[in-house]
Amino acid sequence: MASQAKSRRSYDSPRRRAQAAETRELILSEAQRLFERDGYAGSSVASIAVAAGVALKTVYLIFGSKPELLRAVWHRVLRGSRDDVPVGEQDWFREVMQEPDPRRRLLLNAHNSRMVKQRAGAIMEVIRAAAPGDTEIGELWNRVQTDFHANQRAIIESLAADGALAADLDTDAGADMLWALNHPTLYHLLTTERGWTPDQYEQWLGELLTLRLLKHPK
Repeated sequence: MASQAKSRRSYDSPRRRAQAAETRELILSEAQRLFERDGYAGSSVASIAVAAGVALKTVYLIFGSKPELLRAVWHRVLRGSRDDVPVGEQDWFREVMQEPDPRRRLLLNAHNSRMVKQRAGAIMEVIRAAAPGDTEIGELWNRVQTDFHANQRAIIESLAADGALAADLDTDAGADMLWALNHPTLYHLLTTERGWTPDQYEQWLGELLTLRLLKHPK
């Protein structure tokens, strides 16, 4: 019995857990690279396994399916190392919500938007493009949209609670405007299609948000 317990402890050693985490991270890195380069349909699980230098079975054991692998890539690029923590509980989003100055709150949101889209914009496009042809990816895209709108609505509700929301807006209209102006598709159009730099995008978005969403002295 003692030898069996020792064997189980050895199998579940910190080193093995670290190796498993490294393998997972390597697969996610290669999956992201291939998804962004070749698209969702053009990236097979087998090609991802080869790129990561692991057995195909290993990828399926860790992630279960190709849609779940894409979902894991999305969480990793959106949330960083804390991929199990929702955006609303991430430090950078909490900083926005805790900022007392309404103008600074929106400028911080514009900055975060720029940083997140630089990190996650390409994989967002992969998800968006794949959504119509795959039910599970469609559900993921709908969840991305819903969560994103809810987070932007929380910011608008905070402005309304502070009496800082533009007088002609209610929280529904304000949330829709912030969601639309801050949408990843708009970032993609400006930075990829029109050649804007991320700095230009952040400055434009921050100025537009403060001009349209905040109450201004008469």
